[in-house]
Amino acid sequence: MKLTSTLLAATALTSMVAMSANAETIRWARAGDSLTLDPHAQNEGPTHTLSHQIYEPLVIRDTSGAFQAALATDWAPSADDPNVWVFNLREGVTFHNGNAFTAEDVVFSINRAKSDDSNMKELLNSIVEVRAAGDYTVEFVTNGPNPILSANLTNLFMMDKDWTEENDTVKVQDTDGGEVTFATTNAMGTGPYQLVSREPDVRTVLSAYDGYWGKDMFPLDVTEIIYTPIQNASTRVAALLSGEVDFIQDVPVQDLERVASTDGLTVKTAPQNRVIFFGMNQGADDIEADNIEGANPLADVRVRRAMNMAINRDAIQQVVMRGQSQPAGMIAPPFVNGWTAEMDAESMTDIETAKSLMEEAGYGEGFSLRLDCPNDRYINDEAICQATVGMLAQIGVTVNLDAKPKAQHFPLITNGQTDFYMLGWGVPTYDSEYVFNFLVHGREESIGTWNNTGYDNDALDAMIVSLASNTDLDARNADIAAIWREVQDQQIYLPVHHQVLNWGMSEAVGTEVSPEDDPKFKFFTMN
Repeated sequence: MKLTSTLLAATALTSMVAMSANAETIRWARAGDSLTLDPHAQNEGPTHTLSHQIYEPLVIRDTSGAFQAALATDWAPSADDPNVWVFNLREGVTFHNGNAFTAEDVVFSINRAKSDDSNMKELLNSIVEVRAAGDYTVEFVTNGPNPILSANLTNLFMMDKDWTEENDTVKVQDTDGGEVTFATTNAMGTGPYQLVSREPDVRTVLSAYDGYWGKDMFPLDVTEIIYTPIQNASTRVAALLSGEVDFIQDVPVQDLERVASTDGLTVKTAPQNRVIFFGMNQGADDIEADNIEGANPLADVRVRRAMNMAINRDAIQQVVMRGQSQPAGMIAPPFVNGWTAEMDAESMTDIETAKSLMEEAGYGEGFSLRLDCPNDRYINDEAICQATVGMLAQIGVTVNLDAKPKAQHFPLITNGQTDFYMLGWGVPTYDSEYVFNFLVHGREESIGTWNNTGYDNDALDAMIVSLASNTDLDARNADIAAIWREVQDQQIYLPVHHQVLNWGMSEAVGTEVSPEDDPKFKFFTMN
């Protein structure tokens, strides 16, 4: 029987109505959108969070931060060769188009993520080869034993090789260069949800994938996700209070009590695996964002220390964050191997000493400087920057604040177009090597890509690279401590605080707060 287009449309509509009647829809909002759907183009939290619903890595972390099998069922270093990790893959997995997931897709995805335009390549620097040892076995060959390889793969998503090739999107999207590809707004993963529609910065709709391999392993109560970025904090809260949305990740600190006291709503809070800080271009002989001709005040460690002493972290915690932060003295969260309470307490406010350091460095009269800040990425990001402007003024540093959405802010850092900037850094590997690879190692093609400070120390770089293959954990931790000591002594960054997460939701939504701030909706229950 041949259906007419009218009959086909009516049949589809009837099917959609029936589906929506049985669907458990969650309407989700947060301040900023995913930057792209290309899973290897950006190493950015909200981008990964959306990708986790559609795509999957070999290994994930659950809501407690513990490892959990995903597309790999088990993994371990080879018994025959310490330079090889063996991953056994889950059989019977299909992509949303019905294509089978095999080792060929893993080899393809890892090699794609290692390519020049990928923002994930630092995580894969130790891998010299990835090879299929059968349809469901993959071997990662590393340039020396890598004790934490699996920890580097929790946000490394697997793509369908055939789909990617058919749609001419093998090349990773160059987001910093403004490129748009098929993978920017289209997706084909193995995850619990498949893409229905995508309007960047407006609305993204996902629906449950009937062929998902984990249907009997996870609650999967959520069958439809409607994701709406709402940058304005009061509008976002109003949407939750009115029932327009069911779940928001970033309840503004000033509205916590209001949301928590509203019937039918609840707020859940937990420390986040993320630290907020400022970066400074200390490597250039002269910088454009200041009013000093022929010199760079940020190149003088005394100026950097003075700026660090001018920041009153307790005031930011109490006034700006309403108690919802933990003052930081180093750019590693407490979750991370290498963090110490002693170093985290090293940043103390001391205006008089700061003024003396400025005078000693030859900047007693001060200078002016532009601060680049996002306004839709971190909790109260622009307000923190505004508070810092006033604090630095106390030591003669006049700061001109330029706040903009993260989509415009981040390229300033990765393209080296800012001299003073806010950045936040989460550490999904829970190890300091991740921080060093991106933020401390000198900027090169495949490492140090977020280090916009100009700091470049060959001896330290060699020590950082050696961490990937050092299996003597005591010696490795000693090297980590030595690297942190240099980072601290040179005041490469100005730490501000460790974030605290506040998720607001309908009481019908059941979940715990993930320290990675990455809700995975397959774990959610709906009452």
